[in-house]
Order: sequence, then structure tokens, then C-alpha cells
Amino acid sequence: MSGPANPQTTVDGAACEFLEPEVECASRESIRADQEAAVLDLVAFAWDNSPLYREHWGAAGVSPDDIRSLDDFTTKIPTLTKAEIKAYRERTGDPYGGLLCVDPKTLTSVTTTSGTTSAPELLPEIWTVAPPLPAVSARDLYAHGLRPSDRVIVPAGAFRNYWDDFYAALGVTPVFADSWLGQGEAMLRAIRKHNVAYMQVHLPAIMEFEKLEAKYDLREAFASVKFFSFAGQPMGAALKRKVTEDWGVKVVTYTSAGDTGTAWEGPDFDGFQLWEDTMLPEVLDTVTGEPVGDKEIGELVATDLDNRVAPYIRFRSGDLVRVTRKSSPIGRTHARMWFAGRRGDETVVDGKAIVVSDVWQLVETLPELSDGMFQIIRSDGPMARLRLRVGYAPERTTDLADLERRLTEVLESELGVGVDLVLLTVEDILQYSSSVAKFPRTAKE
Repeated sequence: MSGPANPQTTVDGAACEFLEPEVECASRESIRADQEAAVLDLVAFAWDNSPLYREHWGAAGVSPDDIRSLDDFTTKIPTLTKAEIKAYRERTGDPYGGLLCVDPKTLTSVTTTSGTTSAPELLPEIWTVAPPLPAVSARDLYAHGLRPSDRVIVPAGAFRNYWDDFYAALGVTPVFADSWLGQGEAMLRAIRKHNVAYMQVHLPAIMEFEKLEAKYDLREAFASVKFFSFAGQPMGAALKRKVTEDWGVKVVTYTSAGDTGTAWEGPDFDGFQLWEDTMLPEVLDTVTGEPVGDKEIGELVATDLDNRVAPYIRFRSGDLVRVTRKSSPIGRTHARMWFAGRRGDETVVDGKAIVVSDVWQLVETLPELSDGMFQIIRSDGPMARLRLRVGYAPERTTDLADLERRLTEVLESELGVGVDLVLLTVEDILQYSSSVAKFPRTAKE
């Protein structure tokens, strides 16, 4: 990585610096030229080394000889789904689903996807100093203010990867702490003692801090913190206001870049940044399969450009997104993305399609439920009524029966369907989490 540039612009009056300005602000022409070169190399490499791609492309009548340009790639190489990877795995017994392009003995680590939307997929990697998954976030961490000599919380154990050497390469000092359930006070002590500047948080950690509001001045406790990063299901608007306004902590959300890496909110909070030197994003109409226009909603189809271990190539993510390649307000030239939902997110109740966001905005209007914790319970057959698990804060709840009545009235009035509720404490509903950072908003009974 090159050294940081001078401030490029200002965000809310503060100077914003880029870690790799020559990359982050590259011309669109150079970005496309580099992508084309990377794609042509990737196609030949995957054909020679991946049994899945050789079989999948061969069945479509395509070989590397047919791919001479980026346009050839996006029009001739067939897309790939998780279902096709799973089918290959089940048919052949290959745990990597035919994607692995290297000798397994050379792998440094094997982690997995979160498993929120489907069964977890293996993520094999080869790395020396910094694992690829964390390293792709370096530009984003720097832009939000992380600097050498800062101290950062590292969750004990393997949280999606090994971050220690990556943080050391950035010049920051890791502070190891258990940030899972029941560790709220210990986390506050660690932040105060070590003047922590940054940490990853997930919903359970935020809930732990929220329980301590009456006992601690959280604005004072988080005085050293430059920002939290947050991933998993989106934080509700009410809870985010509490963290940012009452506690005084900036929250930077990151999400999946079509399972090829991560995409982070930029300093201007205007979309999630896709780094196009590491991945090629396409957005396709879910019916026609044709590319959609700038900022039009379609399915994200992602290709790993920097992965020669087990690359996803024209991978259908299932994410419904809007994407623009217009420069951001702070001068970055790589694509930005806005998340619109998941294919199949709708739950049909009594003939009416209900989406997660419809329920979310209604649930968090009640003070006892401002954490926005709920799950839509789906069944295999037709649903005549909307069934929900909803998490309430005991310290803000005095009458459960009254809460159930008020919530039912709001939901039925606004959604136009019958509603059946199960109220659980926030702590109890978190037991339905699918991983340390993921709380699925829909679940099968």
C-alpha cells in the first residue's frame, strides 16, 4: 500500500484522507482496463484449475478462447448460483463445491460465510501478512479515521477471520476482549482502560451496552472511540439514533459485496463502497437477466478479481441492489451500492406480500420495542396470518398484555393482515441468532 494523500475533501467540516488515492480516485477508463485484464486472466486460470467452472462453462458451450473482452465475459460466461455449487458438492463430495483452484495443503485458513441466507459456504484463503477478507477493508478504516498507534478491540476467538496481523500491518494495537453476551461491563472497562479508538460491534454487543445506560454515562465511556463498525442485519433507525446521538459514537455499517468481500459505508455515508480492483459488480434484471441502468434495482452479480484460491465468477448473490459508477461526493470513483433487499424476502400473507422493512418500521415505533428485534415466522404452506417473534426490553416494559395489544393493533391496521405475536425478552430472542453477528429476520417454524 502507498502512503496516505493529503486531505481530499471535507465531510461535516472534517478533512477526509485516502489511504491509496491513486487507486481510490482512479479514472473510470483505467478501472475498466484493469478489470478486463484481470477477467481474461481469471477465466483462463479458472478453466485450468476449477472442475466446477470447466464443467459449468463447457455445458454452456463456452471456453476461454471465446472470451476476448470484458463484454464477452459479461455476455457469454454463464452466471453461477449457490444452488449449483451445492449440487456439485452433493454430487461429487467436494467440500469446496468445485471452486478450489489450489492444492488444499497450501491453504492458510478456511472460514465460512455467515449462513444467514443459506447454508454456510467455505472460504478458503492463502495469506502471509494479512488475510484477504480483512485487508480489503483497510481503505475504509483509514478513511473513517483509524490511524497508526490507535488501539482497537479484537473479539476473542475467530470472528470470520484472523485479524491480528492485519491490525499490526496497519500500525494499530489490538486489545483482546470477549464481546459476546454478558460482557458489557468488561467491554466498557477495556475501552476506558486502553483508550480504544475502534471496535466491531454486532447487535448483541449494542444490547449489552444499552442495559448499562442507567449505571454508566455511555457518552463519557465511549469518549475515546472514533467509530464502531457494524455488520449483520441492519440496525434499526431508533437504536442507531441512540448510539450516534445519545452515546456520541459514529456507526459505520459494512455488508457483503456479493460474497466476494465486504462493502463499507464511506465517510459521506452515501452508499456502500465497492472496490472494483478487487471485484467486478454487475446488476441484472431479475426477469430478463439484462443489465439495469444507473441506480436501478436488480440482482448483484459479483466476480472475484483478486482471488485465485476459490473465486466466485459471475456469482448471483441474491441481493437486490442499486449501483452507480458516478464519482462519490468525496471524489472516489469506484462503484457504490445501496441494498434494497433479498430475492424472495417477501412473505405472502393472505395473498399480500409483506417485506421485512414493512414490519421493522412499525415494530420500532413502540418504546419497549425500539431495539427493532423481531422475526417473521414462515411456514411451507399458504399463510393466512402474519406470525412474529418480537423482542422487548424488560426494563422498559411494565405491561406485556398491553404491549401485545398495542403492537397487534398497529401491525394489523398498517399491514392489513391478521397478526399472531410471541413476545420474548431481547436476550431470549437473540438465542435465535444464526451466528455471532447475524440475526435472521425470517425463520422457518
